[in-house]
Amino acid sequence: MKVLTVIGNRPQFVKAAAVSRLLREHHDEVLVHTGQHHDDELSAIFFEELAIPRPARQLHIAGGTNTDQTARMLAALGPLIDEEAPDVVLVYGDTNSTLAGGLAAAQRTVPVVHVEAGMRSFDRAMPEELNRVLTDHLSSLLLVPSATAEQNLAREAVAGRVVNVGDVMVDVSMMFQPRAKADLKPLREAGVEVDGYVLCTSHRAGNVDVPERLRKLVDLLLALDEPVVFPLHPRTGARLDAAGWLDELAAAPHVRLTPPLGYMAFTSLLTNARRMLTDSGGVQKEAYFASVPCVTLRDTTEWVETVEVGWNVLVDLDADRALEELRREPPAVHPELYGDGRAGERVVGAIDELASGLRGPGGRR
Repeated sequence: MKVLTVIGNRPQFVKAAAVSRLLREHHDEVLVHTGQHHDDELSAIFFEELAIPRPARQLHIAGGTNTDQTARMLAALGPLIDEEAPDVVLVYGDTNSTLAGGLAAAQRTVPVVHVEAGMRSFDRAMPEELNRVLTDHLSSLLLVPSATAEQNLAREAVAGRVVNVGDVMVDVSMMFQPRAKADLKPLREAGVEVDGYVLCTSHRAGNVDVPERLRKLVDLLLALDEPVVFPLHPRTGARLDAAGWLDELAAAPHVRLTPPLGYMAFTSLLTNARRMLTDSGGVQKEAYFASVPCVTLRDTTEWVETVEVGWNVLVDLDADRALEELRREPPAVHPELYGDGRAGERVVGAIDELASGLRGPGGRR
């Protein structure tokens, strides 16, 4: 069977590391990179570090509004799907690349497989929420990471088949976290010591594109009484620079600004941090896998289980609450969430079953 896989950003590269190699043992895969993350630090380095097969197609579609970017992706993916004639299109997560890949396939009656289906923040102001809801409702096979995701899809009565495979990011963390944690070079370069700093990431449009909220983020970072390592997403760096606040952060002796980081350097800093401060969905999970308490700069999350067990807390951009939570001791118990590190195998197994059905009477060939 021929599988066309659409990826475009950092979390999708990480997920592909758990699936593509195994998938290619059973099927032909055409890997398409939309270009949504086009900087080397956010793209090429991940393929090198995680041994992801190189994309067969590069669309170089980046920038613009969500609507414009998704439209350009659709315009490029439609003819590409016609040309490649895949039996299945595989998409991950909740980005513009996810929705464009799923919609372009569904409009051509090609079955869509959605990995990380069923996640909900219930905040329709988030572009990611719209992307994942729409993708779920056009997918034939919905591969979910948790029982919560299953329940969300049952309430919505999706048409496709739902299978709980666990979270493929657990697979990747189990493969790479021990080696990354042992490499202290990224800590030395940032001038910090093990358990002696907070790691921060922020890139979400609702935080960095709104000047009042971006200023709250700056004030929170300046108020920290310990070192904070802050890898700058290109979007965040540009907004800070335009507002005139980048130099203010750079001048603060406890703030360590870095360029965007590859997976291994970032994971080294994460696994050795005292606390994680983020607005990223994927990083919330990565912090949990690393047993690092997370303070999330949002008032909703799709990863509700991490909040329920006390290892993640939602503070929005309330600086007083964030500072209080950064000092809180973590829970004594760290339960296993999202699977056992074999999600990639289960993803491929579910695709194998789908392939068998497609080869049956009246199925695609």
